[in-house]
Amino acid sequence: MGVAGGAAGGAAAAAAVVQAIKASGAIVRVEPAEFEKLVNLAEAPLVVTASGGLFGRSYQYLTSYKGLAFYTKSGEQIHLPGTAEVIAAKTIWIPG
Repeated sequence: MGVAGGAAGGAAAAAAVVQAIKASGAIVRVEPAEFEKLVNLAEAPLVVTASGGLFGRSYQYLTSYKGLAFYTKSGEQIHLPGTAEVIAAKTIWIPG
């Protein structure tokens, strides 16, 4: 593949990311401690979790707060309040 083909492929990949963001809306990435604060602010938060990793265990979390989606990834599990409804997903894919 030449330079022109590589540039076209890069443009196509960038367009796919833009489309994914448009489809999913804004996703705010935060540090695990900030995510834990947000989850504790909600009365009955819905939290999607996934875990995995090739070179060590990692945990991913996704929740919604005041109309925005918040995401974090941590090397350790985050403490979730007892009022949280937790959905264990196979994977969480975040564009970009």
